[in-house]
Amino acid sequence: MSRERGFFFSGGRAAWALIGGVVIVTAGSALLFQSTVSARYERDVSRMVFNDNLGLLDDIMRRVGASTDTLKQILVDSTESADSLPYIVVSIADHRLWYKRGDQILYTTQVATGSGKVLDKGVGNKWKFETPRGRLVVESKETEPVWVPPEWHYVEQAKKKKLGLLRLVRGQTLKIADGSVITVAGNEVVRRSADGQEMPFDVTDGREIVANGNIIVPPFGTTQRKYTGVLGTNRLNLGDGYALHGTNQPNSIGTSVSHGCVRLRNEDIETLYQMVPVGTPVYIY
Repeated sequence: MSRERGFFFSGGRAAWALIGGVVIVTAGSALLFQSTVSARYERDVSRMVFNDNLGLLDDIMRRVGASTDTLKQILVDSTESADSLPYIVVSIADHRLWYKRGDQILYTTQVATGSGKVLDKGVGNKWKFETPRGRLVVESKETEPVWVPPEWHYVEQAKKKKLGLLRLVRGQTLKIADGSVITVAGNEVVRRSADGQEMPFDVTDGREIVANGNIIVPPFGTTQRKYTGVLGTNRLNLGDGYALHGTNQPNSIGTSVSHGCVRLRNEDIETLYQMVPVGTPVYIY
């Protein structure tokens, strides 16, 4: 992938908004607007961030008489704070990222965002691959990030290749047709031949371990559960497994194809890595 989002969930995040520094709506509060200030005409709106909570969003729009386009424009045009701290804005629909300070655009580029596809995980549960809307924060930064494929990756690959799925656990040996076995030795998933020789598996995205008609899911902590190069050269972590990161699939930029993260070309994420400090707010709409 550029593989995104080491972990995924189905369902919305808590929506909240700050208007005129007076009204706050958070995940743990039922507080709504206590002001009749119109977002259409008042320019003291400092933030408007929402996250796929249609009931709350509809109520906000009804109270302030704003249209969806107005809300988006407020988000793009708004300043992060009175002292003009820099911030990032991502438009899912436009597949574009802006790094801004007040009204000044410091950097902008195209991105790839969540595909919106749904993957059945069984027993009535599903993963939905959406980029989360709302306010996030750059929590940490990495160079040469390693991707640890989550459960959905192996389910997706098994469905794509019409194979079964088998989870390998430490201490287990899986016999295969040629008489050798697959097992874990130290931090490696290996093929152990009848004469005791061991050969670690070389895996990457789309080239998983396959045996006896199954994709083998390596245990966490093994080398085979760590993919290098898939997330590009840098990653800005946003929490909950989401990130802004590079990609080994630059042709995907400008499309809705990711599993939730925001993908950038490697040259773009390298630039942002240098420019964006930890703690920078990220607004996604």
